Amino acid sequence: MTTKAEKPTLQGQRIKTRKRDEKAKYDPVGFRDAILQGLLEAGSDLEAVHKYLDQAGSKLDYRTYGETLFDILIAGGILTPGGGISEDGIDNGPIRTDMCVFGAPDDSIETLKGYAQVFTRLMRRYKYLEKMFYEEMKKVLVYLKGFGDDDRIRLARCVAMWTSDSLLDPKVLATLLQDHLIKDGLAADFICEVLLTAKNLKDISMVRSLLRKAGLDSRLMEFLQANKRTDENFKNLFKEKGLEEILGIYKNLEKESSLKELQTYLSQQVKDGAPVKEIIIGVADISKKNNIQEPQIVSVIWSTLMASVEWNKKEELVADQALRHLRVYAPLFAANTQSDRAELNLLVRIQEYCWENMNFMKVFHKIVILFYKSEVLSEEVILKWYKEGHATKGKSIFLDQLKKFVEWLQNAEEESEESGEEEED
Repeated sequence: MTTKAEKPTLQGQRIKTRKRDEKAKYDPVGFRDAILQGLLEAGSDLEAVHKYLDQAGSKLDYRTYGETLFDILIAGGILTPGGGISEDGIDNGPIRTDMCVFGAPDDSIETLKGYAQVFTRLMRRYKYLEKMFYEEMKKVLVYLKGFGDDDRIRLARCVAMWTSDSLLDPKVLATLLQDHLIKDGLAADFICEVLLTAKNLKDISMVRSLLRKAGLDSRLMEFLQANKRTDENFKNLFKEKGLEEILGIYKNLEKESSLKELQTYLSQQVKDGAPVKEIIIGVADISKKNNIQEPQIVSVIWSTLMASVEWNKKEELVADQALRHLRVYAPLFAANTQSDRAELNLLVRIQEYCWENMNFMKVFHKIVILFYKSEVLSEEVILKWYKEGHATKGKSIFLDQLKKFVEWLQNAEEESEESGEEEED
């Protein structure tokens, strides 16, 4: 009698998960509670707060809960969208602390320096928090509307300290250019408070540097509401905020922008080989639109034309190359040197260029004579430059080069005067 062989059965084997492979539960509320307890024990002493945070980093997970940590140190608790404080876990204990920037006893710079320093020291100890802090501040600035007036002032002043000390990238300030912040005037108030604090911390040069690094130096008008973006409103805003120097900075930046536009136009036209007559018209249009004066125009023309050529390295050949090039564009120079001031400015620029570029040292007088013959430079301006209007760079060399030509001009002037007297007799 044959018996049926038993079919093999599959038996499952239970694999025990290692403890280190288990994914920890994300628990910002638990982290918050731990931080709040530590801050409570540290009390109101900022040095004790720093020591607690410094030591807690080895026990608590700052890498995972960096955003929560900064929420607490800025606003006192976990921030919710819109700027409120989360009430999660309210039945189990406190959900916020006054040991934060918003809870500072007053908004003086001296008081807030201590609170700002807590962040500085913490991030020097835990460098990985710096990137988290930048992202945190982008979020916090979006929530400005949900904070009280006093909180916004405290935050703005701390932001000024953090950016001035290179703890926080000033580019974060561009986050303020959002419609809901601009519409309510919050963006303008906040940026003005930041800039005023930076000015009081150091000087106006810090303000200029901050704006440049933030990429906002040419965008300040955008902080005004769309229907109020006029020069008058812009001027009134910064005057009221005690930042009149901003007006000068902005004016200079506008001028730089206008000169850049002119320089870009000239570079392209010269590169394309456009007729000089067309270039003259284009330069006149841009200059009129941006109210650029002749001395600035002729400086841009000179620097742009000289930068458009790859000059010969041999000194004996560069003179002919330069004169051929400048002869073509002499009418452009002549059209923009209608005033003595513009002529003198051009002459000084030529002097400085020839001094700074060694191959042109012996070409100076040839350029001056070319421009004299082309009616770009008048004899009155050349004589004025020779007597008192020259720059110090290479003065003795260039005065010596022009000595014979100046003597010829003076003799020609005397002969002309004598001829005029004889005609009168």
